[in-house]
Amino acid sequence: MHSPIPGPDRRALRLLSLAYFVQAVGALSVVGSLEAISTAWALSNAQSALLITVFGVTFAVSAPVLQMTLGHLRRRSQVLLGLSVFSLAALLFAVGSSYETLLLARVLMGLGAGFIGPVLGALGSNLVAREQQGSAIAVVLLGLSIAGLAGMPISAWIAHEFGARSLYLGIGASGLLTAAMIGLWVPDRVAGQRAAPTDVLALLTHATTLSAFLVVFFVTSGVFATYAFLAPIIGNDFHGNANDITLALGVLGVAGVLGNLLVTRLALRTSAERLLLLGIALLALDLLGLAVMPRQLGGLLLALVVWALATDIVWPSQQRRIVELMPEQRGIALALTASFMFGGIGLGSAAAGWLYPVFGYIGLLFASLMFLLLAFGSLCFSERRARMQAPVSGLI
Repeated sequence: MHSPIPGPDRRALRLLSLAYFVQAVGALSVVGSLEAISTAWALSNAQSALLITVFGVTFAVSAPVLQMTLGHLRRRSQVLLGLSVFSLAALLFAVGSSYETLLLARVLMGLGAGFIGPVLGALGSNLVAREQQGSAIAVVLLGLSIAGLAGMPISAWIAHEFGARSLYLGIGASGLLTAAMIGLWVPDRVAGQRAAPTDVLALLTHATTLSAFLVVFFVTSGVFATYAFLAPIIGNDFHGNANDITLALGVLGVAGVLGNLLVTRLALRTSAERLLLLGIALLALDLLGLAVMPRQLGGLLLALVVWALATDIVWPSQQRRIVELMPEQRGIALALTASFMFGGIGLGSAAAGWLYPVFGYIGLLFASLMFLLLAFGSLCFSERRARMQAPVSGLI
């Protein structure tokens, strides 16, 4: 029987989980507050959606670059630096007076998040004994789950009740407070490790691994091609209000927790590839259902339950497949997975901003289906390449 994690280390893990919560809420808060941001700064919804895109693209580029250039810094220092940049950028967003300032703030938030996200799990797992690492990672990732369950609905409510500026003021202040607590109570005993550019280049140029990364890129593009405009869709196409947007995000959060429980059980008896196929298929069927169903809020909420279950099957299955495919490069491979995920968020959000004003709700659903088809093709290609060749870890 494993000994429990000591109290001080468990407190440290909870603070790292809080950092994950703040980052996740700050990263995706534009989705629920899209119309509040548009109102506060007199922007179009397409301009507001671009704020999601620039964050995602910045994260996608900066995460591996930061690990190649500054990855040698101690893990706690990386988290503190990332949280500080992220939080100060959120405060800049809150006081910004022009669209250009908002774009700059989101770029800086993406830069800070690129330092935080890939490091939190590695820092948490190295604070405890080897047999406790699985539990430590689960504690850290809890912040991500809570962000979906409670953080997103609450952020949408704050934006609509008190304004988007108040929301980002709260995100910035919460981030700085979290950084202060991490500085006080998280031990600084975990060294960093700079990623070798040759390893990154090898993973990005090998057909088997690149196609594996493209699976998550196209899935997230498909998800955000519709999800990024969830607030306008509820208001314009389903005749809902701000409370309905908060309700929809809450439904997604609760269903997401159920999805986590489901995939934990399925993973014991089903391969990562089959789970990815299942998740992609469920998303596609859900999108087709949304296209033909009457535009009633109750039906949308039911579809969002399936949506959350499907995405919660895809995300951990993708990470599991990456680890199984590249066991000796799992650190940089998972960082690249996060980069491709946020790159997909950027592309999907940009596509939503371009398509919704011209083609409306059905145009977004069609774009999401096309991205999912590309994800399916990437998965099939990656699987075929993996069967044809020796293990990737022996090739790079």
